[in-house]
Amino acid sequence: MHSFSKDDIPDDWRKLLGDYFESVAWNDLKTNLQSALAIDPSGIRPEPDHFFKALKLTPVESVKVVILGQDPYHSPGLAQGLAFSIPENIPTHSREFPSSLRNISKALALENFGVLAHGDLHHWAEQGVLLLNTALSVKLGEAASHTNLGWNSLVDRLIAELATSKTNLVWMLWGGHAQSKLPLIELGNHQLILQSSHPSGLGVYKTDKPFLEPGSKASCGHFTKANEWLIEHQSSPIQWISRPRISSQLDFSI
Repeated sequence: MHSFSKDDIPDDWRKLLGDYFESVAWNDLKTNLQSALAIDPSGIRPEPDHFFKALKLTPVESVKVVILGQDPYHSPGLAQGLAFSIPENIPTHSREFPSSLRNISKALALENFGVLAHGDLHHWAEQGVLLLNTALSVKLGEAASHTNLGWNSLVDRLIAELATSKTNLVWMLWGGHAQSKLPLIELGNHQLILQSSHPSGLGVYKTDKPFLEPGSKASCGHFTKANEWLIEHQSSPIQWISRPRISSQLDFSI
């Protein structure tokens, strides 16, 4: 059985979290999660080795953009440890492809970046986009089932420390849950905070700051605004659409 500990978190993120690991909140999270793993380790997603994948793929030093999700996908075969991301082999036209990713792809197309070829967002994470859920585990088939285990204490501390230690970050807050973290982000200086409705389902259209305009006539413009901000502050923009892989071996057959 996986033994959950602070050693699962990369060194740079542990350093950012400071004395959090001496807190009652951390001990409660560790105890609660270890108990959940002991009861049904195969029924928890993502696999424990991937709880902190977002932190492993995006070191503190490289963070440029933060996109906050709620909790991992609770359907089989989807959760990867990155908010909104799913395995590349799930077809974009299939029923398994989440509505949130469909609408993200629509927004990217409306902003003239192109459409997502697949739902795997590793290429975002590797460019400095922190794809962070506010609960890092879930029971299969039960949305928000681990939100009360104590993840909130760790993720809130991480958000606050990140905002106060780094300037010129872009925060994409989609939906009420992500926007509830606004007071923590506002502890920092010179952050670009972009807010809209959540990209999933019909809710994408239903606030005064829609992620997509009704009829998908326009997007919230977050991907464009993020890149404009990064360029303005002497940082490289994000390549939101992954380029096709080019084989390193040339085919000389006739």
